[in-house]
Amino acid sequence: MQLEIRPDPAEVGRARRWARSRLAGSGIAADEPLAETLILLVSELVTNAVVHTGCPAVLRLSLPGADREGADGSVTVRLEVADASDRAPVPRCADGDATGGRGLALVDGLADRWGWSPEGAGKRIWCELDRCSETRQGAAVAYGGGLASYEGLAFEAV
Repeated sequence: MQLEIRPDPAEVGRARRWARSRLAGSGIAADEPLAETLILLVSELVTNAVVHTGCPAVLRLSLPGADREGADGSVTVRLEVADASDRAPVPRCADGDATGGRGLALVDGLADRWGWSPEGAGKRIWCELDRCSETRQGAAVAYGGGLASYEGLAFEAV
């Protein structure tokens, strides 16, 4: 399933609402850590795409199902954002007073896996979350916890 994103910062909220609505019926409760982390990562990746490229983007979400469930019953969620910029995402060093520049660190700390690849004239940034990942839960605590703390932060592509 996918959502077309216009190059407008207001689209970030629409992307979060869309992702939350897709969780209904997926077997992932809206209040479980996986859902909160997924919504935070949607916010980070969509913000980067709309703020730093100025071009439309596509948000793709793969939720649990036969193709996302491991042999042991584990669940993996995959999130992708494709945009028209060929600039690679690069970590930034943000000092304590900076209001941005921490998003890629959040993606790296909260996702179980992430990466990017060229796609057409642009790129696709993706991340995956596994249900009940101790690494992700530990990272959330290290970054100070809940989703509300991070709404609106983004990483920069340089």
